[in-house]
Amino acid sequence: MDIALFDFDGTITNCDTFTPFVKAAIPRKRMRVGKILLTPFIIAHKYSLLSSSYIRQKVVRVGFKNLPVLDIAELGHKHAESFIPNVLRPEAIERLNWHKARGDRILIVSASLAVYLGPWCEKMGFELCGVNLEEREGLLTGHYLDGDCTGRKKVERIRALINLDEFEHIYAYGDTAEDIEMLDLADSKFFNWEKVS
Repeated sequence: MDIALFDFDGTITNCDTFTPFVKAAIPRKRMRVGKILLTPFIIAHKYSLLSSSYIRQKVVRVGFKNLPVLDIAELGHKHAESFIPNVLRPEAIERLNWHKARGDRILIVSASLAVYLGPWCEKMGFELCGVNLEEREGLLTGHYLDGDCTGRKKVERIRALINLDEFEHIYAYGDTAEDIEMLDLADSKFFNWEKVS
C-alpha cells in the first residue's frame, strides 16, 4: 500500500480557509478589538518578521478564548459544507480521487483548524493531521491542543501518527516553504502541482 500526504490550504484549495472561518466564527465586537490588538503583529508578519504560524496562534488566542466549543463546532461544520467545496482545486480533487481509486492511504496534513477541516475530511474519507483547539469545561482556551502543524512540526506529527516504513511508496503535495520538510519524506514530491522528484 502507498500513502499520499497532502497539505490543504493552497494545495487542495485555491485560497486560505483559516481567515474566512475566523471572520465567520469570531463575534464582531471581539473581531474589532482583535484587529486593534493584532495590528502590530500583522504588520510585522507582512514584513516577514513574524511567521504565519505565530500569527495564526495569536488570532486563535484573541479570537477563540472562552467561546463555547459547541458553537464553534457548529460553525466548523457549516464552513466545511458551504465554504470549502467552493474553493477546491479541480486538479487536487482529480489527484485525490486517483489515490482513492488505487486504495492509497490519504492523510491531509495541515495547519488549518480541525474544527472545520475534520468534518470535510470525514465526509471525503480522508484522515486528518491538523490543529485541534484546546477546550476546558465546554469553552475554548485559545490555545492549540497538539501544537502547530507546519514545517518540521508536520513531519513530527506525521511520524507520531503513522509508521511510514509500512508503505511501499510515499507521495507528498505542498505549495509553500512550510511544506518542504513533509515533501522531503516522499518518494514522489509535488510542489505547486509540479513534480520535483
